[in-house]
Amino acid sequence: MRLFLVAGEPSGDRLGAALMAGLKTLVADEIEFHGIGGPLMQAEGLVPLFPMEELSVIGLTEIIANYRRLARRVTDTADAVLRENPDALITIDIPEFSLRVAAKVKARAPHLPTIHYVAPTVWAWRPGRARKMARSVDHVLALLPFEPPYMQAEGMGCDFVGHPVVTEPQATAAEIAAFRANYGLPEGETAILVLPGSRRSEIERLAPIFGEALRPVLARHPAAHVILPAAPAVAGMVADRIKGWPGRPRVLDPRGVPAADFAALKRAAFAAADVALAASGTVSLELAASQTPMVIAYDMSWLSRKLVLSMLRVDTVTLVNMVAESRTVPEFIGDRCCPGPIGAALTALLDNEAARIDQLDAMALTMMRLGKGGEAPGLRAARSVLSVI
Repeated sequence: MRLFLVAGEPSGDRLGAALMAGLKTLVADEIEFHGIGGPLMQAEGLVPLFPMEELSVIGLTEIIANYRRLARRVTDTADAVLRENPDALITIDIPEFSLRVAAKVKARAPHLPTIHYVAPTVWAWRPGRARKMARSVDHVLALLPFEPPYMQAEGMGCDFVGHPVVTEPQATAAEIAAFRANYGLPEGETAILVLPGSRRSEIERLAPIFGEALRPVLARHPAAHVILPAAPAVAGMVADRIKGWPGRPRVLDPRGVPAADFAALKRAAFAAADVALAASGTVSLELAASQTPMVIAYDMSWLSRKLVLSMLRVDTVTLVNMVAESRTVPEFIGDRCCPGPIGAALTALLDNEAARIDQLDAMALTMMRLGKGGEAPGLRAARSVLSVI
């Protein structure tokens, strides 16, 4: 069996590697993997066409600036797919690139099965994307349980295969105790986790708001500790932007630390925290996995806010609220992303045990609905792929 896979960022590399491992478990015959992927997919046997980092472009401005190079790589990749003549093309997220590849391939080889891993968020905004996608994609592997009907309604096959967050390891009691001891957090003292995002634009916009939101919280809980795990590319920026914040915020800096060690440190910080204030995104699922009550907030540029909010089709963007069909996680999006209401919500969460318990129940339900306790998502995704080939 020969498969061509396309991933363009670290999250896709993780999904692709787990899928490849699942396929090798299920298929007795030898499998060849060609395409684009990072170190994890290459460790599973992928023969790379070119470095995955060339596709790690996020944001409209960056895409426009790199348009010619990306367009050339779309053509190069489609040509490589046709040259390899695989049993299937599997594209993983990065729809701006991968769906263009799928369209070119489908136009020249309509018989070739095309599979896309990670359904577009048509349930939230721009529902027309599914109809357009159906012209070049035969089957979708969905991370969220409510997504298949949206894909199937446009004529694509779609299986819910589970979310990778359910397989991520969680901190042990010993790791949590060691974290508290190493960072001067005595048992019983409050720890507040703050996560203003992993992109420079997010931190630029959210850090001042989050800092001000903490003032009333720390006025009521003056002994509380504020912890900020940072991504490598923005750790220095985070340290700079929290100058002037109340209390003594501490940045967990991954620079110079082995990735596995920092991942364990981050897990312990999540689990040790009493509450979290976080930018909207998949981090809400990481917090749910660690059973950390949270408040979610996010803002964007004026134009982006107007465009996105005008197209939004849901009353919540927090995945825990969506998957659990609850509204237990307070969220402050767009023009509601203001220090006063955010600080009040965080204080209320710290002071109200019943509210924290309600969130914990919703988080447990979310993890169960995302596949916790069942077959690993990579294996489920592999079974779905094999059903199409």
